[in-house]
Amino acid sequence: MKVRQALIPAAGFATRSLPATKAVPKEMLPLVDKPILQYAVEEAVGSGVTRVGFITAAWKTAIERHFGPSPELEAFLRAKGKLDVVESLKKVERLAVFKFIRQPEQRGLGHAIMMGEEFAGGEPVAVMNPDSVYDGPVPCLKQLFDVFESQCASTVVLGKIDREGTKKYGVVKAERVSERVYRILDVVEKPGPRKAPSDMAVLGRYVFTPGIFGALRKTAPGYGGEIQITDAIGILLKTEAVYGVLFKGRRFDAGENRGYLEATVHFARKRPGLSSLF
Repeated sequence: MKVRQALIPAAGFATRSLPATKAVPKEMLPLVDKPILQYAVEEAVGSGVTRVGFITAAWKTAIERHFGPSPELEAFLRAKGKLDVVESLKKVERLAVFKFIRQPEQRGLGHAIMMGEEFAGGEPVAVMNPDSVYDGPVPCLKQLFDVFESQCASTVVLGKIDREGTKKYGVVKAERVSERVYRILDVVEKPGPRKAPSDMAVLGRYVFTPGIFGALRKTAPGYGGEIQITDAIGILLKTEAVYGVLFKGRRFDAGENRGYLEATVHFARKRPGLSSLF
């Protein structure tokens, strides 16, 4: 089963990054020379995705402007002879086929994913939290696709966490299948260190069979009064296998100030002309 489409939820208020995100979508904050969101899109495309659906809010029009055409700007740049800049903008537009889906109210990640059911069209779909920015020799999503295709089952990314991480992420109970592959037995949203079933958490990348949408429709509001994708995975586990992949590479939580700054320095060091600054 090949996965050719990805959903990227980007409708939240980004309260962790206020006041910077009061008027500017968090996903559009720059990491060196491109917005956070573009890193997720490029990871998806580098993994074989050809269609990307953004779950957005009405006020986040900057996302559509970034990935869509800008005739006035292009005309201005052409008149100035900046054809290389025009081509760089067109390259972003051509990364994938983009679809913009409105989420009328923010009711959790699970609800956001539900908004993309029509986009998925009964086929497998990847889900990417753009706050999680990954870098490695193999795109994080591609690592998941390899397991998804071999097991023909929903697959999520796993990462090691500390005690504080058990308060921030969905933590899994799992049995090891191979060196970096686990079969998920249960997942608990933000259990805290005393109730955490392991030191591994789901960190912002998912590949789902169409069965996830049926599970989401059965999911009641959970932690924080929101529809949690972890609860939906728990329901899915009753009828389907779910696997986890302990990823190879580095992950940055660009949704908080420390992670955003760490990511900025990391990617700046990889840019010609900037690495000498560090």
